[in-house]
Amino acid sequence: MTNDMMNITLNGEPNTLPNPLSVHELIERIGLDARKVAVEVNREVVPKAQHPTHTLKPGDAVEIVTLVGGGAPLPADKPLKVGTFTFRSRLITGTGKYAGYDLMRDCLAASDCEVTTVAVRRERLIDKEGKSILDFLDLKKLTILPNTAGCFNAEDAVRHARIARELLSNLGNPGADWVKLECLADAKTLLPDPIATLQATETLVKEKFQVLVYTSDDPIMAKRLKDAGATSVMPAGSPIGSGQGVLNPNNIRIILEYLKAGDPDYPVIIDAGVGTASDVAIAMELGCDGVLLNTGIASAQDPLRMAYAMRYACEAGRLAYLAGRIPKKLYATASSPMEGRIAASK
Repeated sequence: MTNDMMNITLNGEPNTLPNPLSVHELIERIGLDARKVAVEVNREVVPKAQHPTHTLKPGDAVEIVTLVGGGAPLPADKPLKVGTFTFRSRLITGTGKYAGYDLMRDCLAASDCEVTTVAVRRERLIDKEGKSILDFLDLKKLTILPNTAGCFNAEDAVRHARIARELLSNLGNPGADWVKLECLADAKTLLPDPIATLQATETLVKEKFQVLVYTSDDPIMAKRLKDAGATSVMPAGSPIGSGQGVLNPNNIRIILEYLKAGDPDYPVIIDAGVGTASDVAIAMELGCDGVLLNTGIASAQDPLRMAYAMRYACEAGRLAYLAGRIPKKLYATASSPMEGRIAASK
């Protein structure tokens, strides 16, 4: 090496540069704007006014830094898979109880859902003004999930599922391939009839339906429904429309353990009882694959705001589950180190 070249370390990398060379000349050589960088030589900041006069020497360690955006990109998450269906959003919303179809449409958009449930009944398809709910659903974006809501025996539920398949086949919507199965025990509690639910599941599975089945939070019943061929088991967080949230998280944990043993991607979706955003977040933090809700949005004082809240709660709960919460402890644990404290004066 001749005397007109020198070795320095620049941002941690060895570099051979002309000798002599000022900080100002180095910045120009790299093609940077001196106003947008700070320079440190041998761990000492060189003010911008001194850049032209500060000459670098062989062996100098130079750091040139600038400002960058904080944070990191959101880690990728695998999509929600339910049978042959794949979705980005893990929030499924319903279409009932809205003050009007316009509000329903706007709330579905705000929730960012890709699946919405529709009950198969005459009064749900055509309202008193002659409007069809289908005119307010974006069938290019939304996959319709037909719902056997209001059925109190297996025969009626199967009949509704068959009608829905025909209707959605005519519309060319992929929702013709599946059904949300409800077989209710009574009109007061709207709890599922376990025997009728199991019977209807077995029948619909034989008829090649992908069955998403509403059930109680009984782990044994959930396991039997999966064994019967249910594409997804959907335990209730609490009674339909009650807004009580997830009343028995321990049973949900057991259901997740039973249904995902050896089958970690089997979809378990909380269905019913969700009242507000924190309920959705709790369900997702438990490890559920999604949440289905209707009343929590449609009957809120401001449904549109609540639709956004449910959307972000679903995303936040999923992220928290994937991140893994810290363990709960009885006593405090300082986040700042105790060593090196300045002793209090006596």
